[in-house]
Amino acid sequence: MAILRRAFPGLAVAALLVRESRAAAPEALEELLARHVVLPEDGVSRVRYAAWKASAADMAALDAWIAAAAAQRPSAMARGEAYAYWANLYNALTLKVVLDRYPVRSIRDIRSTGVPFDPRQFIGPWRTRLVTVEGRRMSLDDIEHETMRPTFRDPRVHYAVNCASIGCPNLWPRAWRAGTLEAALDEAARAFVNHPRGAVFRADGGLRVSSIYKWFQEDFGGSEAGVIAHLRHYATGELARRLATATRIAEDAYDWALNDAATLS
Repeated sequence: MAILRRAFPGLAVAALLVRESRAAAPEALEELLARHVVLPEDGVSRVRYAAWKASAADMAALDAWIAAAAAQRPSAMARGEAYAYWANLYNALTLKVVLDRYPVRSIRDIRSTGVPFDPRQFIGPWRTRLVTVEGRRMSLDDIEHETMRPTFRDPRVHYAVNCASIGCPNLWPRAWRAGTLEAALDEAARAFVNHPRGAVFRADGGLRVSSIYKWFQEDFGGSEAGVIAHLRHYATGELARRLATATRIAEDAYDWALNDAATLS
């Protein structure tokens, strides 16, 4: 084999790329998610952070997956593959950020580093540059707001990435894959919209929605009417019936508490 590598150096490069691709495959990440992400009866996914952090093997496996993913070239991927790649990388990095600092009550207790003149450094870790992809050092904000949102122009990006909070759309115990991406994104959208933290009518008839729809209203039609139209598209049952005549949003809310499985006990 060594003789072949010397005679055909391109074979060594190809073999390395194959190994990196396998190491960063969705299956490798999914093994970790399946082991540590739970979906209780209340419909809000949680992470077994304590158990994950206590496992040196699983901590090392997450680091290895991130390193292998960072070595890939998303610019050369087809749209669906790139979409799944960025969503998986974002979620894996968020998990690592929390696990490295766990225990914490909220991801917002973790400040950004390396950005001394950025006032947003104090409200969470999203500005810290965590990974280098194709020569660019990137933060979580770079991935979500500078890459995924402008590239894919799909409001379902907000259902694909998870910010380790109760108020966020669920982190699923599976990885995103290009082949099942469309169906999985729609499933995630329906799950969130039809959960009270996505949209719910108050006792007085007012519509309360997740603050996600306020913060990123431009992605959901650019107006309250656009947000309501988006909700109608995914709503079912009684929520769909009441949204049919809804014309305004009364309030928005968001729960920044950590999505920690320990809070279930």
